Amino acid sequence: MRKLGKKILGLALAATMVMGVATGCGKKNDKSDASGGSSKGGSSEVQVGVVLPTKDEPRWLQDQKQFETILSDAGFTNQVLFSQGSSATERTNVETLISKGIKVLIICPQDGPAAAAAVEEAKQAGVKVIAYDRLITGTESVDYYVTFDSFAVGAAQGQYLIDNAPAGSGIPLYLYAGAATDNNAFVFFEGAWSVLQPKIADGTFVIANSSEAEKLSDKAELSRDEIGKIIGQITTDWDFNVAKSKAEANLTATKKNLKGDVVILAPNDGTARSIADVFATDKDVTSYVITGQDSEKASVQYIIDGKQSMTVFKDTRTLAADSVAMAVSLLEGKEPVTDTTYDNNKKEVPAKQTSIVVVTKDNVKQALIDSGYYDSSDFSGLE
Repeated sequence: MRKLGKKILGLALAATMVMGVATGCGKKNDKSDASGGSSKGGSSEVQVGVVLPTKDEPRWLQDQKQFETILSDAGFTNQVLFSQGSSATERTNVETLISKGIKVLIICPQDGPAAAAAVEEAKQAGVKVIAYDRLITGTESVDYYVTFDSFAVGAAQGQYLIDNAPAGSGIPLYLYAGAATDNNAFVFFEGAWSVLQPKIADGTFVIANSSEAEKLSDKAELSRDEIGKIIGQITTDWDFNVAKSKAEANLTATKKNLKGDVVILAPNDGTARSIADVFATDKDVTSYVITGQDSEKASVQYIIDGKQSMTVFKDTRTLAADSVAMAVSLLEGKEPVTDTTYDNNKKEVPAKQTSIVVVTKDNVKQALIDSGYYDSSDFSGLE
């Protein structure tokens, strides 16, 4: 089970910790890597290796930039590689980094259970392993986990739907989720269900596209297996095209009484845009409220234009800084700061959680522009 703890260390503190240990910085270089990553630092040996799921999504390119900037500025040689949705490539990337002498591996698995073999190989080589953003499950070879509060993300999405739903009862609720191979998809859904379920049970919402969720509508807490059955019906696989096809199939199979004014739990920004586009073109859908997360530029523009209702801002600068601060502690032989644990089915993994912010049209400028995350010139129609 997920255990919550006190949240500490914001971006400024984490960055200060990282910069505070920067010693002996030499001249830096930047060498392109055939796997789509890059090598930063002044020597052939790589101290910190980073493996991310794909370079085809804006979110992970943002993370790459943060890692390279923070680690290089702190004087640590580093390399970021991308798995491109392949567990085999992911393992090859880990082996490549091990051969370059890494002391710490920061890895966001594209498939949580499948990544176990790769991190076990790293562990056998004496490398400290930090799971990043997504938990690696079924192995004892994960030393630490750095993540956003995924339960809080889902709860924030669910609460937004409740707070912004049309008045009355019997409001159609469409549920969508991430990939069944991603532990976070389960935690996101668990968080959303924790707040949506009472409104389903009392008739405020009517589930429109999941018979498995309907069967469990009277249960406030679901087991992992129960969540898995629901996700089996509503998964988008974190894929824009899968989300689009699933939304089209749902609306084709749905009667008019489950259209009209609807609310939609979309798991992230990419799928939210695809799903929103489908619902916007159905003549029987008169309005929709839809969630998202990651604050991708395209979805921020959708929010400004009124096509997407909200996004959960997960500041990758903070998450990367927290990860680097943890890596620095490990390189110095110190115990990293953690504030909770996560059960990966083999051990309770010590974890550091990073806070989130709900972004809507009302606060998009304050949250994303004034904070320096994006530039106002990136968007049109921003007041």
